[in-house]
Order: sequence, then C-alpha cells, then structure tokens
Amino acid sequence: MTPPVLLLHGIWNARAWVGPLAWRLRARGFSVDTFGYASVFGGPDVAVPQLLKRLQDSGPVAIVGHSLGGLVALEALRRQPDLPVSRVVCLGSPLRGSGTARSLAEHGWSLALGRSSELLLDGLPAWEGRAQVGLIAGSVPHGLGSLLGACGDASDGTVALDETRLPGLADHCVVAASHSGLVFSLDAARQTAAFLRDGCFRPDRAAHAA
Repeated sequence: MTPPVLLLHGIWNARAWVGPLAWRLRARGFSVDTFGYASVFGGPDVAVPQLLKRLQDSGPVAIVGHSLGGLVALEALRRQPDLPVSRVVCLGSPLRGSGTARSLAEHGWSLALGRSSELLLDGLPAWEGRAQVGLIAGSVPHGLGSLLGACGDASDGTVALDETRLPGLADHCVVAASHSGLVFSLDAARQTAAFLRDGCFRPDRAAHAA
C-alpha cells in the first residue's frame, strides 16, 4: 500500500493550483493532501520549518512538488533526512538553479521572487538523501523563461531541461507539457503515480536520465 501524498505548489501559486493533479492522483487510488506556503513573502526560511513540522507530526508520506515546491521539499529533507518520506516527485523543479530567476534579477525584477530568490538562483547540491527522488520535466517551451530569452527550446518555457538533471536522482523523464501545464498534464499524473508506486517512471516515457 502506498503512503499518503502531500502536494506542494510553486512560486506565485496557492494550494488550489495543484488541484487538478490532486484529483488525478485520487482517481488512481492515492490519499492526497496539499501544503500551502507563502512562496514570495515567506519563502523557504518560513516554508521549510513549517513543512518539517508537518512531516514530523505525520506518519510515512510521499511528496510531490511543482517547481519551487520540489526545491522546498528536498531542502527540508536535506535538513532532516530521517523523516518518514519514502519518495519525492518534482515537477519541473529547477534543482540546479533557475536561469529564468537569474534573468528576472538581472532585469531588476528580483522583488518578484521575494524570499525564494536564493533557493531559485542557487538550486541544490547533488541529492544524497534516503528518499527516492524522481523528476518530471516538460518539453513544451511556452513560458516566462522563453519570453525573457532565459531558456531555449530544450525547456518547458520556464525551466531548461539541464536545470532539472540533478546528480543523485532515482529517475528522470520528460513529458509534452509546459511548465504551468505540468500540473494539468495527464501524462505527468501517470508518471507521478508510477514513480510513487514503483520508484521509477513508465518505460514509454519520452526521455530518460537516471
């Protein structure tokens, strides 16, 4: 039996943003809850301790984080690696740092990133935690990063594919979706469910990088 799933939204979003993905996972038999946090005004300095408290008060759980949500989840597990989190799925998370965030900062729009700027700019070191981590990237280059010239065609329009390939991932796959579209994508939901159940993505995925 798979553990309950906790969903984390990305920057500039609220808990309702991951509602479509929550619905698809529930339809596949998962128990799903969402974790909301102040992505701009609070940032990881507030969100990570709040998430740690939530995880400390729960039993075994899996996490799915869209964009910044994936970074927040992994940063929490880096700080307390013994928490009962078995698997994490990151959807379009710029684990190696975000070129779009750097472009925003260079154009004088760093305030839009708020207190999440440092984590978005720097990303995370290679993953060495106990939890298995899978990354689902998008390949439809429609988004803010494309408009700013921060990422090319090998991207989801906001996050470049190379920014999602962090050493230590258990699996990596690519689906035909934009960055925002990942939470609405049927293929992303299928791949998320596969990883949560089996620790790997489906063999018919568009691309793979272990």
